[in-house]
Amino acid sequence: MDTCTIKAKGISVSLDLTVGHIADMTVESGGRLIKPLHRAPWVDAGETLPKDLPQGTVRLSGDFLCAPFSRSDVEEAPLHGWPANSAWDMVDSGATEGGWRVVFRLRHKVMGASVDKTLTLVDDHPFLYQEHVFSGGSGAISVAHHPMTVMMGGGTLAFSPKRFAATPADPLEPDPARGRFMLAYPARSADLSHFPAAGGGTLDLTQYRMEDRREDFVTLVEADHGGPGWTALARRAEEDLVLVLKNPAELPVTMLWLSNGGRDYAPWSGRHLGVLGIEDGRTAVGHAASIGDNWLKREGVATAFALGERRSFAFRHVIGALPLSGGTPPRAIATANGQMRLSAGDTQWVVPFDDDFLRIGQPVPV
Repeated sequence: MDTCTIKAKGISVSLDLTVGHIADMTVESGGRLIKPLHRAPWVDAGETLPKDLPQGTVRLSGDFLCAPFSRSDVEEAPLHGWPANSAWDMVDSGATEGGWRVVFRLRHKVMGASVDKTLTLVDDHPFLYQEHVFSGGSGAISVAHHPMTVMMGGGTLAFSPKRFAATPADPLEPDPARGRFMLAYPARSADLSHFPAAGGGTLDLTQYRMEDRREDFVTLVEADHGGPGWTALARRAEEDLVLVLKNPAELPVTMLWLSNGGRDYAPWSGRHLGVLGIEDGRTAVGHAASIGDNWLKREGVATAFALGERRSFAFRHVIGALPLSGGTPPRAIATANGQMRLSAGDTQWVVPFDDDFLRIGQPVPV
């Protein structure tokens, strides 16, 4: 496999250059090696896969850029677009003051735009800092990160303030001969711990239970709170904390993909277990929907960036991991003075963090 690996003190990240997916991320902390990201079980198995699979599914790993998110129904491309399914070239790599930085460029253009991916690691920071830059092109493009984590024993989730959660009109797997789901479609709730269930009653979106075989998708819309958007997952069996952070002005929605044995056909075959996608984006479902009228726009939520011949835009994202015993995620996260402070009841802990990276409060291109 064609990969590029970068390292800083306490962290390493490898990128699969054939599709732009993060193939591995390892954080050294508290005398442990933490691997917060998922890699599909068929990727390294050497098995024969269905011929019509997009390369992004064949090599499904870690995190990747979606542009567009979901269906490519404006410009011809595979599911989640060329950034998730085709080759990237390294164009720059070198040491920084206390870390490492590498820049990759997508070989394909997206709506005529060039796309650069920058990965930055900092010594003793348990975080991967990412930036994507689109330059040129025409029209508009929806975008999303697609980080996936995996659990052996389930976990508990916490979030920055959200306005509400909502499911789309149709489930991912409506045919019971092919899969199953547990949430109601369409549905909406401002209380994430009481979301309408398919069979009546409610389900708690903050709890990931291994006994719930399902394939579900739900969108969380960020509230106005002036800080970073974040998702924290306390993985029980792994005894760690997975953190995903964004600038809500750039990426106003967080989409949760709960994939726990909910698809019975190849290559999923009921073995894609304990997986949670925490997908921060500026998007609806599908390119055409994102640049046209859609339910999120009617809620005042941006679902695409504009492209232009002499125009560029960038957005940033952070993935991290920490040791955690007890299985309780933080209820509040604050960043300042080169640190992240996490609070859960009377317990607080502090880790190094680049609090300027997400550019909270700075102007964002439309």
